[in-house]
Amino acid sequence: MKPAALLLACLWACVLQAVQVPARIVSTSPSITETLFALGLGERVVAVSRYCRYPPEVVALPKVGTFLQPDVELIARLEPGLAIVHPDPGPSGVGRRLATLRVPFVTVEQGGLASVYSSIRIIGAAAGVSDRARALIATLQMRLDSVRAAVASRTPRKVLIIVGRRPGTLTDLVAVGRNSYLSDLATIAGGVNVLAADSLPQYPRISMETAIRLAPDVIIDAGDMGDTPEDRRTRQAVTENLWKQQPLAAARAGRVHAVISDAFVVPGPRVVEAAETMAVWLHGTAR
Repeated sequence: MKPAALLLACLWACVLQAVQVPARIVSTSPSITETLFALGLGERVVAVSRYCRYPPEVVALPKVGTFLQPDVELIARLEPGLAIVHPDPGPSGVGRRLATLRVPFVTVEQGGLASVYSSIRIIGAAAGVSDRARALIATLQMRLDSVRAAVASRTPRKVLIIVGRRPGTLTDLVAVGRNSYLSDLATIAGGVNVLAADSLPQYPRISMETAIRLAPDVIIDAGDMGDTPEDRRTRQAVTENLWKQQPLAAARAGRVHAVISDAFVVPGPRVVEAAETMAVWLHGTAR
């Protein structure tokens, strides 16, 4: 985050500390929404992003765009005591616009597992439930430690994680690199991310030739989940069949796993579920 944007966020955080606990909260991404509900703040949430689907009750809430393009004017009309957004450092960034409209807000980062914890802390503090935030983080860390201990004696397995591609194909692949929460979870689950080199971006684009050269032991594909459970189950079979046609040992051994749970693509409190599932896929155990 740029210094000016960071200062603006800090100023608003100070304002929030000086006023009463917000009764109306707007979320602008699935990870923020899931964190609010995990902190027991669901009844205060008055609007969420277009892609928020968990827990189920958020589906009926008003939508305020996406985390990349939140509808700032609509947020202001909802008169929230707190809006929670992701960084947008541009000259017309969401933080500047919210400040202009006098909407109290805080900003949370997205990145590695540490960002998941820091987001929980920031949201808990802004909503007046810092004690719950500390308890939630402790619970997540305890469960992740349990996963780590369960696979500690196992030989780490090379894993390739896909989070984007052209629907119905294995082209335009977007994989998980370093400094991503999914890479951190793979390590906890007893894996070695084949794209965790320092020189690579957080989410590198790769070709099928590169995937073959990397020779992963396990492939996790979260690149084409679909919007409904029925879509996801259908696409799961299609995706796994696409990989089986490739000259990859992981595919021949049946170690390609097409993701149907959005716990894998939402860096919030359900990261534990993703880590536990990864441990099963990598080593046959999570506990």
